[in-house]
Amino acid sequence: MKSENIIVRILGKGQYTVSKDILKELNNIDNRIVRLLKKDGEEEKLRELVREMIKLVKSNGKKVNNKRILPSSIAIPNEDITLAEAKKIFQGEGIISEELVS
Repeated sequence: MKSENIIVRILGKGQYTVSKDILKELNNIDNRIVRLLKKDGEEEKLRELVREMIKLVKSNGKKVNNKRILPSSIAIPNEDITLAEAKKIFQGEGIISEELVS
């Protein structure tokens, strides 16, 4: 079975394609962020988790040519995000839909 690639946008840093396996790892981090926000977690921990997502995509994804703009399935915010901003973005199941992962 051919692996389906997902387009991920890192705000301000471009687009990458990632495999379903990497998407699952991203979803785990996404879920950790949602739990952190529900208990009014620490802003530095939030930023650490967002940096982890960005590193995972950059390390394991394939950069999309900047001349091409493709519809992204996921948009990861900048690593300087605040708790207030994150609460608006990581609502419900977070930035990654469970349907996308399954």
